[in-house]
Amino acid sequence: MPISSEKQFLNRDEVLAKLGLVEGMKIADFGCGNLGYFIIPMAKLIGKTGQAYAIDVLKSVLEAVRSKAKLAGLTNLETVWANLEKPNGSKIADNELDVVLLKNILFQNKQHQEIIKEAARVLKKGGKLLIIEWKKIAIPFGPPLELRLDQDYIATLAVNSGLKLVEKTEFGQYFWGLVFEKV
Repeated sequence: MPISSEKQFLNRDEVLAKLGLVEGMKIADFGCGNLGYFIIPMAKLIGKTGQAYAIDVLKSVLEAVRSKAKLAGLTNLETVWANLEKPNGSKIADNELDVVLLKNILFQNKQHQEIIKEAARVLKKGGKLLIIEWKKIAIPFGPPLELRLDQDYIATLAVNSGLKLVEKTEFGQYFWGLVFEKV
């Protein structure tokens, strides 16, 4: 089963509730994916006075998200072609965002610390980062076990980036989640 089938196992409403999005927020989905599965409803929740950023390294993904946003009548969603492994890779100003979602992209990269630092950099003081990754369990779908990340390792990287762990949670039986706040 392909990795993109995660939407069959990851409850979007549960994730969105954890983000606590309200009208007027500035938010980003780091590694948004071509379905816009999270960023489109996130942009709707923050309304016309909010600003949403769909960030990905693949231009084709961003084209698909841009099309979906246009079809949904969203004017508050901007797509950003970015390499999150580089300093200032998101092209977003320091201390700009209320919420960053980092969902199932760390296992695909080697520069975990750099990506988390980039998320921390763009968050306002008190801003929230939600990291979701596949549990380190052997199942016949999703990424190989050796690519799945330990949540304590990721928590340590985030704390070292100036974030405070607020909550450890699970999303269904296949994903763990960590909620951080910028201090």
